[in-house]
Formats: sequence, C-alpha cells, structure tokens
Amino acid sequence: MSIMVKVEEKLYQNRYIVDESRPHIQIKSVEACQSCEKQACTVCCPAACYSKNETGGVTLVTDGCLECGTCRVVCQDKGNIAWDYPRGGYGISYKFG
Repeated sequence: MSIMVKVEEKLYQNRYIVDESRPHIQIKSVEACQSCEKQACTVCCPAACYSKNETGGVTLVTDGCLECGTCRVVCQDKGNIAWDYPRGGYGISYKFG
C-alpha cells in the first residue's frame, strides 16, 4: 500500500537561493496585467508566484519559483513576462531530481 504525499510537502524539500538584485522573471507592463481578462498566471503557476492584487493587477514574487516556464506559456498572447534562467548559483535546487 502506498502512502499519499502532498505536492506541497515535496516542494518544501526543494531549496531556493533568491537573487534579490536581479530577479529572473519580471512583469514588463503593469497596465497589460490590469487589462488582461484571464490573468491565467495567477491560476497556472505551480509555485503560486503570481497573485491578483487590490488594484486589479498581478503581483509577482519570485521566491520559490520552480523555473518551469508556465507563466511564459500562458502569457504568450500578451508577451508581458520577461523570463530568463537565474544566474549561476541562484534559483531552485531540486531534492527529488
């Protein structure tokens, strides 16, 4: 019999080294996020880095980013995400491969 393990418990095992001086993801235009009807990034990001804010826009916190690129895919039509891999020595370190 296998034991069910929550995704959150596995994600907690990962380690993140945040590059505060140079984030690897940025929102290009706050206005474009406010006018976006779907704001799919707030739902699709597996690390919940994106959230809706009180002004109707999107807030991005890169701490805990899995570097999966989902935000780039769901925002292709607007192209409002500037995404690059973190500098060497920064970013996520997966414990489970």
